[in-house]
Amino acid sequence: MMDSEAIARKYERVLAPLTRTGWMFWAAVISLSIIFLWSFFAFGWQYRRGLGETGMGHPVSWALYLVNFVFFIGISHAGALVSAVLRITRAGWGTPFGRAAEAVTVFALAAGPTNILFDLGRSSRFYWVALHAQFKSPLLWDFTCIMTYFTVSVIFLYVLLVPDIGLLRDRFPGRRWLYRPLSLGWTGTEKEWSVLSKTIGFLCIAVIPIAVSVHTVVSWVFGLQTQPMWFSTIFAPYFVVGAIYSGIAAIILVTIALRKVYHLEDYLKPYHFNNMGLLLLVFTLLWAYFTFAEHLTVGYAGGSAEHAVLWSKLTGKYALLFWIMVALCFVIPFPILVFKRTLPGLLIASICIIIGMWIERYTIIIPSFIEPRLPYVRGDYMPSWVEWSMTAGIAAGFTLAFVLFSKLFPVISIWETEKDEKEGHDKLRQKGFNLLTG
Repeated sequence: MMDSEAIARKYERVLAPLTRTGWMFWAAVISLSIIFLWSFFAFGWQYRRGLGETGMGHPVSWALYLVNFVFFIGISHAGALVSAVLRITRAGWGTPFGRAAEAVTVFALAAGPTNILFDLGRSSRFYWVALHAQFKSPLLWDFTCIMTYFTVSVIFLYVLLVPDIGLLRDRFPGRRWLYRPLSLGWTGTEKEWSVLSKTIGFLCIAVIPIAVSVHTVVSWVFGLQTQPMWFSTIFAPYFVVGAIYSGIAAIILVTIALRKVYHLEDYLKPYHFNNMGLLLLVFTLLWAYFTFAEHLTVGYAGGSAEHAVLWSKLTGKYALLFWIMVALCFVIPFPILVFKRTLPGLLIASICIIIGMWIERYTIIIPSFIEPRLPYVRGDYMPSWVEWSMTAGIAAGFTLAFVLFSKLFPVISIWETEKDEKEGHDKLRQKGFNLLTG
């Protein structure tokens, strides 16, 4: 490895965003902060006046907050999971996406469970979950898995940041108060690299089953109930596939934005995005398969309650949302991902998938509450301004966290990029030597 000063000069473009803050940065921070702070006002309004300020009521007791919860937990899956799988398989093309993917996981895991607090009548008593734990409840399984995944993901992101933080400590003396303690005294000795390699290998293996378990348990929160169209064995793999699908789209969307704003064209190349597009195409087909299988099974073998929910989605009051979801998650992105995996094409496909997967969560949750099994009086649901404010606040907070992160740490892993480049040069030299020696 080269000395830190030489590496810093070589990756000046990657480090530039840490010191250059133009009007676009401040416009983004101020706008996102206003939306984020507005959600605090909305939450205070709801907390003081009660959940009656939302659109929830009889029979809809899980609504927009649970939609957001499942959506953000889903986005979190592709981050550490895809990053870990690419490292285990030594897919070097995935290196430029690693740092952004891991950050997406951490921030999405912070945003998703926050919606549960909004859904409680008395959010200040959330600690009762620990004091009065009932492990027979899937809700507690969910809480345990998410906290475990969040902890492992934070450690995963931090461990992979340490060598770069050591570089930042030497490069930016004015920020040494921040980077010195975070660098853990990193100097790049052989022993430190050996410990780092073993730690990363362990975390890559550990994060995969934890990530899969999280959305499996989220699906069980629904699937272990007798609500129509929830009581299904397909929900666990369906939720996991949908989570990875939306997460990959989120990674592509974030990295395209970073590439454009921070001029990282030399590191995030069309070749890299083409491979991510192929991965997204695979999960497009998997999502379409599971969606078709779920609705076909209900259509043939479901009871009257299931049919009521199914037809409300296919031809009833939720038909418009359902078919928009199908268009956004399959009809539009599929031909783009097959024939035109350019950056504009991937941008359009990813935006469609993100919006479509949020709508999918909505059409999974709300219609089943509107058409319950028991002979309740059928109601309706329309989100209130409070719920929309909280949704906008969570989205703004997630984006703001990423903007601030990009100003403190490089969004491209410098040490991994340097390592891949060195290994590539070594392979070329070895190949040339083999040709010369016959």
